[in-house]
Amino acid sequence: MTEVMNERRSEVIDQLCSGEMAEAARRWIAPFQASFSEIRMEVRELVAEDDRVVGRFACSGIHTGRWRGHEPTGRRFADVDEVYFFRLDDGKIVEAWGIEDNEARRRQLGLGG
Repeated sequence: MTEVMNERRSEVIDQLCSGEMAEAARRWIAPFQASFSEIRMEVRELVAEDDRVVGRFACSGIHTGRWRGHEPTGRRFADVDEVYFFRLDDGKIVEAWGIEDNEARRRQLGLGG
């Protein structure tokens, strides 16, 4: 997913995800990329067991577009923690669930709750 986020290569989504999951990924990723420039996802840790992969990531970027009702601040956020669980089938992501520290992101951007 670093190619998708860091290099903005959305065509890679179809290589990584099943059909339904690819559409869901696009619905999440496109608005995020519209809200933030210079996005950097750093893989901190990956753990795999059977058909499951858990990733711990650090996300950084600059708030250059509207995000969750907030106008762009032009401020940078850095090293926001994210954890995602993925289930794979035939080598592709078919399910994903995650949590992001959006409170830290809001705080770094100087935004209220």
